[in-house]
Amino acid sequence: SADNPVYYVQYAHARIASILRLAQERGIDYRDGDVSLVTTEPELILIRKLLLLPELVETVARSLEPHHLTYYAQDLATVFHSFYKECRVISQDEALTKARLKLVEAARIVLAKTLYLMGMTAPEKM
Repeated sequence: SADNPVYYVQYAHARIASILRLAQERGIDYRDGDVSLVTTEPELILIRKLLLLPELVETVARSLEPHHLTYYAQDLATVFHSFYKECRVISQDEALTKARLKLVEAARIVLAKTLYLMGMTAPEKM
């Protein structure tokens, strides 16, 4: 929440980890997922947000203004939560499930890297 942004960002990572654990428990192998199937607006917004990290890291390194990472982490968590609310990740549609799981895995990687760069943990559970 706005009252505790660290918790909010870490909770997003824990939620992602939970989704990926559920997929593993159900035996869903999403490595061959076709990401061209992720075409809804919430999915595309998430993809665009994920793609900003490399440029943001360069900006932070050049400007020595690390607060940009904190804003990005909060924004990414918000975008992920919106995506999660709008798009059922694990569904009856196997191909779409695999594609969305690949997107969720990408979000996990980017969120974990962002938390790491800020010196925070990326919890698997909360």
